[in-house]
Amino acid sequence: MKGQEDPFLWLEEVLGAEPLAWVEALNVESRAALTGGEEFRSLEARLLAILDSDARIPGVVRGDRGRYYNFWCDKQHERGLWRRTSFEQYATETPEWETVLDLDALARDEQENWVWGDAQLLPPDYTRALISLSRGGGDATVLREFDLSTDRFVADGFRLPEGKHNASWKDLDTLYVGTDFGPGSMTSSGYPRIVKEWSRGTPLAEALTIFEGEADDVAVSAHRDHTPGYVRDFVYRRPTFFSSKVFLRRGDQLTPIDKPDSAVFAAWRDWMLLRLRHDWHCGQRELAAGSLLAAPLSDWLEGKREVELLFEPGERTSLAGFGRLQNHLLLNELDNVRNRIYVLTPPAGQAQVGRLWAREPLPGVPALGTVEARGESPYESDVYFMSVTDFLTPTSLYHGTVGKREPRMLKRSPVAFETAGLSASQHEALSADGTRVPYFQVAREELEADGSHPTMLTGYGGFEIPMLPAYEGERGAAWLARGGVLIVANIRGGGEFGPEWHRAALKENRPRAYEDFIAVAEHAIERGITSPAHLGAVGGSNGGLLVGNMLTRRPDLFGAIVCRVPLLDMRRYHELPAGASWMAEYGDPDDPEQWEFIQKFSPYHCVRAGVEYPPVLFTTSTRDDRVHPGHARKMAARMREQGHDVLYYENVEGGHGGAANNAQTAFMSALAFTFLWQKLGGSGRPTFQE
Repeated sequence: MKGQEDPFLWLEEVLGAEPLAWVEALNVESRAALTGGEEFRSLEARLLAILDSDARIPGVVRGDRGRYYNFWCDKQHERGLWRRTSFEQYATETPEWETVLDLDALARDEQENWVWGDAQLLPPDYTRALISLSRGGGDATVLREFDLSTDRFVADGFRLPEGKHNASWKDLDTLYVGTDFGPGSMTSSGYPRIVKEWSRGTPLAEALTIFEGEADDVAVSAHRDHTPGYVRDFVYRRPTFFSSKVFLRRGDQLTPIDKPDSAVFAAWRDWMLLRLRHDWHCGQRELAAGSLLAAPLSDWLEGKREVELLFEPGERTSLAGFGRLQNHLLLNELDNVRNRIYVLTPPAGQAQVGRLWAREPLPGVPALGTVEARGESPYESDVYFMSVTDFLTPTSLYHGTVGKREPRMLKRSPVAFETAGLSASQHEALSADGTRVPYFQVAREELEADGSHPTMLTGYGGFEIPMLPAYEGERGAAWLARGGVLIVANIRGGGEFGPEWHRAALKENRPRAYEDFIAVAEHAIERGITSPAHLGAVGGSNGGLLVGNMLTRRPDLFGAIVCRVPLLDMRRYHELPAGASWMAEYGDPDDPEQWEFIQKFSPYHCVRAGVEYPPVLFTTSTRDDRVHPGHARKMAARMREQGHDVLYYENVEGGHGGAANNAQTAFMSALAFTFLWQKLGGSGRPTFQE
C-alpha cells in the first residue's frame, strides 16, 4: 500500500478538526467502557498517590556552590518545581528545599502548557543554565538561559524558539547550536543538519557555521569537554542511528577521529574510549563487538594504533555502560541480565598503552537486581551515587567515594504494594531457531500451575535497550498485589547480551524478536502459569510494534493487548516525525527489496477482516512528535472498520511519554490495567487503599 492509497491518511493531520473529533468520539467510548466504576476511581487515586508521594527519591544534580538541584512534581505542583538544597539537607529524611523556578506559576503567567524538559548547567561554576521547556511534553522545546545567582531568566540571554534543537555551552558567552536555521538546515529525520557557534549579543543569523552534515544524516552536533586540564571541543555527525563520525575542533580546524563508524566514542581526561558495535581488526589485534577500548587520545591522533582492552564480552555477559569520575571509570556489566559494577583505574602518570589498569568490584553492590552508578561531579571528584532496584524491593539510593568511603544508603523509595508471598524468578525459553531467551517472572510463591492466572507479558526488543528488573510501584499496586503475574521478556533486538543480540533482530531479521516473544509466551503456558485466555501483551513505542505483531501473527496466543505510543504503519513510518532516523533498525520502505520484508512486520498492513483478534487498547498522545499518533489512530480506525474489538484513547499532552504530569500518568495507567484485568478474567475485589 502506498501512502496515497491509504484510506485513513487523513488521521495523520495531528491537529485537524476532523481527526480531533474522531479522537474525542473514541475517547468518550473508552472512558465509558473503562472508567465508570468505583474500582477504576480507586485504582486511579491509588496510582496518583504513589506518583505524588513525598517519600519518593528526589534525583539530584550537583550545581553551584555544591548545592543539589531537583525537578519535582506532586499534588500541589502539577507541572513541577525546580528546586535545590545542600547535601547535608538532602541526606536528611525531610530536606528543606529552596524553590528556583515554579513551572506552574510560569505556565499561568505565560498562559502556556509548559512541560519541563531539562536544565543544562555550565561548568565549572554552574551559575548559568540552559532550560528546555515543551508545550505539552513533545520533543520540540523552547530554550532559555537562566541565571542561578539571581534565579531569573536572563533578560537578553540566549533563547531559541520551539524546535528540535541541540544546544550546549562552549563557555559563558558562547553556545554550540544546532536548530532550524531555515530551508535545508534540518535532516530528513527532523534534526539539525548544521551546527554553529553562537556568541552572546549577536543575532542567531550571524552565528558562525562550523559544520554541515548531509540531508540524509540523522543529526549533527558539537560539544565541549569541560574537564579541567583537558578542555576540548568535538563535532559529531551521525549518518545513521547507530553510526557516528567524530572530529576534534582546534580553532577553525576539524581533525577526524579515526574509528569504526559504528563504534561509540567518548573522551575521558587524556584517554579516548571506544565501545565497539562490530568486530574490529586494529593493529595486530582482533577485537570483539561489545568490547570497551582505551587509547591515549594524543597518541591516536599521531597515528598510533595500540589500544587497552577494558572489557571483553562473554557468551552471557555484556557492557551495560560506564560512568566517568575524576580518576576512575565505573564499568557496568550485565551478567545474564544482572548488573555488576567495577571500578577501573588507569595507571598513574601519562596515559599510555601496555600498563595494566586496576579492576575492582565496587563495594556494596548486591548480587541480584539492577544497579546504576554515576559520578556526582565527575570533573571534580570520585564521589558517586548508586541506585539499586529489583521487582520487589523499593529502589535505594547510595552515596560513596571510590577508594575512601563505601557507599551508604541515603534514600529509599516508599513501599507501594504488599510483597509478602511474592517472588521473582528467571527462566529460559527456546526460540524457533533454538536460541535461549531469558525472561523474568514475578508471581505468588504458591502459584498453582492450572493456567488460570491473569498474566501481563511485556518486552521491547529494539535499539539495543535491555529490559531489566525494576521496582515500579504503580505496576505492583495495580497488577501484582491483585494476584496478577508479570513476565518481562529479554528478547533479541535489545541490549541484554550486547550488540550481537541487538543485530540479530535488525531489518530482515526483525521477526526473530517476535519469535522470541512468542516462545516466552508459549513457555509460560507450558509451565501452567497462564493460558491464552488469561495472557495479555503490553508494549510501548518499539514495544508497541512488538505487541502489534503479536496481534497480527499470533492472535490465538493472547487474551488482550495494550499497545502504547506505537509504530504500526511501517510503510510510512520514515515519513513521519523522527521516523527516518530509525531506518538502520527497520529498513527503508522506499526500497522495494526492503519493503518486501518490512511489510511482513507492519501490523497496519497485516491486519485482516474475518480473523478473530483479541481485544486491544491503543493509547497515544496528540503531542507525540517522536512516534506520530497517526500510527495508533489509523490502526484503530482500520480494525474498527473491519469489525474488531478495539478501544482507543489519545491524551492531549505528554509527548512520547504519553502523559505530561502525574495525574495524566495515573489516569493512563489505570486505563491500561483496568482493561487488562477485565479482559484477562481477573477476579476478586482489589484493595487500593493507601
